[in-house]
Amino acid sequence: MSEKKKLDLNRVPIPKQEPLVRKKNFSEVALGYTEEQALREASRCIQCKKSSCIDGCPVDIDIPGFIRAISEGNMPEAVRVLKDKNCLPGICGRVCPQETQCEMTCALAKKGAPIAIGRLERYVADWERYHPEIIGQQRNCARFNGKRVAVVGSGPAGLTCAAELAKLGYGVTIFEALHVAGGVLMYGIPEFRLPKDIVQAEANYVRSLSEEVKFDQVIGKIATVDDLLGNGFDAVFLAPGAGAPMFLNIPGENLSGIYSANEFLTRTNLMKAYAFPEYDTPIKVGKEVVVFGGGNVAMDASRCALRLGAGKVYIIYRRSRVEMPARAEERENAEEEGILFKLLTNPKRFIGDEQGKVKAVELYEMELGEPDESGRRRPIPKPNTEFIMEIDTAIVALGTRPNPIIPSTTKGLELTRWGTIKTDDATGRTSKEGVWCGGDMATGAATVISAMGAGKRAAVDIDAYLQGKS
Repeated sequence: MSEKKKLDLNRVPIPKQEPLVRKKNFSEVALGYTEEQALREASRCIQCKKSSCIDGCPVDIDIPGFIRAISEGNMPEAVRVLKDKNCLPGICGRVCPQETQCEMTCALAKKGAPIAIGRLERYVADWERYHPEIIGQQRNCARFNGKRVAVVGSGPAGLTCAAELAKLGYGVTIFEALHVAGGVLMYGIPEFRLPKDIVQAEANYVRSLSEEVKFDQVIGKIATVDDLLGNGFDAVFLAPGAGAPMFLNIPGENLSGIYSANEFLTRTNLMKAYAFPEYDTPIKVGKEVVVFGGGNVAMDASRCALRLGAGKVYIIYRRSRVEMPARAEERENAEEEGILFKLLTNPKRFIGDEQGKVKAVELYEMELGEPDESGRRRPIPKPNTEFIMEIDTAIVALGTRPNPIIPSTTKGLELTRWGTIKTDDATGRTSKEGVWCGGDMATGAATVISAMGAGKRAAVDIDAYLQGKS
């Protein structure tokens, strides 16, 4: 291999819908690599002896291994290597922040563009989905070892833990509060970023490994954690997510026309409000929409509002662009589609009309001071900068916190001051014997891949515990 080819520093761009087209539909924005593009990108990998990219992967995928298989044209092997460590590659390839994880530690990142690991991961997952004849090679062949584990929640942490335990021979039952598997992958992330048929395909793969999935099962209501432990389960892994929204807590927030991002995205994504009246759940979006927040959820909500017919959509964020937690790719997509960013701005109160509908919001300007505990510069109000902005709809995307139903019905479960379940970071063990926890219920809102890493670590420790190896 020539030196020039070894150090090809320019990644292959991924095809996307044009902004003026995609802003009017809910089809996936990124179209994925063709075979020729995937081969070109895979050929850039220099197959380092010290694979630092693996160090950046929370689930320890053999990244050089699956990329090498792509470059050799051996797609069944690429699928095998990838799914040996990751049961949700089509999801991870689309929504994980590879730029701050595996791609950031890629050797090529020191001199140019790192290998597009996420895009190649997506390519392999999609290839498998389009070639169902390979799926038979992925089925679980482990013999039942006589022990059973309950997994509460079928989001990324729950699905990962369930898959890993099933591969080890455990009888796994997943308890899901909703009517479909996927958790936040189904209700929180828009179709144009993560198509729901992909979520269901990968959830079905995990279901094929597990004993069963029980839907419409709210643990803490239909049964407690102690009930599970007392009725045939040897261990419980808690991964119900963190679905309780946070609010601004300012005057007028109870006016009509103001949504939490949770409600807005659940109506749009899970209940398919964008396809009303084909589906039963409508959602009304005005011409002037404001979204409060600077994370991926704020980007998702703003881009959904645009597709639902809003005339103008503004992101209101109290810090600058530098401090925004949203992925750079999602910010760029939003700007390309016409989302307007009003930075260093914060709300003071909402103003309603005589019918109790929001008609305006009073805002004020901010400036940045010294860094706070998050490491970001603290926003400070600028005096005498208040102004009124007329709006029809507001969406509050400030994050989420755990629902207290499980902690309140489970004795011996220690919580943090944020209301999350206290766990050992390395194992996911809680203060209660036989109970583990991972994902947003343990950490607060975080990334899909970090939740998967927690599910995998917990599965390893549950196995050690149940086999008497602790």
